[in-house]
Amino acid sequence: MVRHLPPYFLAALALSLSNACAFTTPNHHGSISSQKRSMALSVKRQPIMMPTQEPMVPYRAPGSAYDQFIGLQSRQLRDRKLWIARYIDEEASNSIISSLLYLQSESDKEDIKLYLNIPGANLRPALAIYDAVSELKADGCKIATTNIALCAGMGALLAGAGTKGMRYSLPNARYLLQKTGMDQVFQGQASDIALEVRNVKKWNEKINGEISKVTGQSMERIDQDLKRDFYLSSEEAVRYGLIDEVLLPMPNKRQPASGFVDLGSFQSGEEQKYQGENPPEQQQQQQEPGNKGMMRTNDDDDDPKIAKA
Repeated sequence: MVRHLPPYFLAALALSLSNACAFTTPNHHGSISSQKRSMALSVKRQPIMMPTQEPMVPYRAPGSAYDQFIGLQSRQLRDRKLWIARYIDEEASNSIISSLLYLQSESDKEDIKLYLNIPGANLRPALAIYDAVSELKADGCKIATTNIALCAGMGALLAGAGTKGMRYSLPNARYLLQKTGMDQVFQGQASDIALEVRNVKKWNEKINGEISKVTGQSMERIDQDLKRDFYLSSEEAVRYGLIDEVLLPMPNKRQPASGFVDLGSFQSGEEQKYQGENPPEQQQQQQEPGNKGMMRTNDDDDDPKIAKA
């Protein structure tokens, strides 16, 4: 016996199939389905980002015939140059102190150059670096410091901790001397907070003593200056005793306005020779009377006339 489905059931089935096909297959005009359209609209173009890895530079090790690419900071560390351009916390302090000890183990007679751009520092990690620099100086290692932008807080003390006569600054660099506070938020009972505040005050007095030792200023003046943020330009830092010298650009190499103008000033001690001046021995032989035919007289209209051999 054959059983026939009701007409309303067949109509509902056909309607459901037509709706499903309308959203899963493209129509005859070639337009995409609504599902694909929603997926296409959800795609976003990623912004172009600059590379964040350390630049690589070529380096040839002593005795090697080939160059190899190493990190820029590692390359400068081989020249005994250490860049401190970050906020000094525990991690930065460990890295800097280990680099200083490595350079001392390599040679305690050669200078170490520190280039500083320190926007701030925690008290205890910065004091650890200060103690390491003082220890290296006590062992006879000379340390040169150069402020390239800003040395704030404990960074200013580190800039003045270098060897006397080797503390430099760029013309537009600045210094900020200020009292230090707690490294992080301190919570607890009132008595515990009072102990922490007393400890911070004690360390501020100790740091003022170190600044007085570095600059040669009296403790009374240091206490008076550090009641508020104390900014110094590079010239003011020299007068204050925090550094020794400002690195100014070299004088302009252009010749002054006069009747005589040469081709410029050169730093090299070797004698500079120009085209057409002091010709080599081969050209002198070609200019002899017997070799006049060997000289070509073509010239490309430069003045004065310079013959091309």
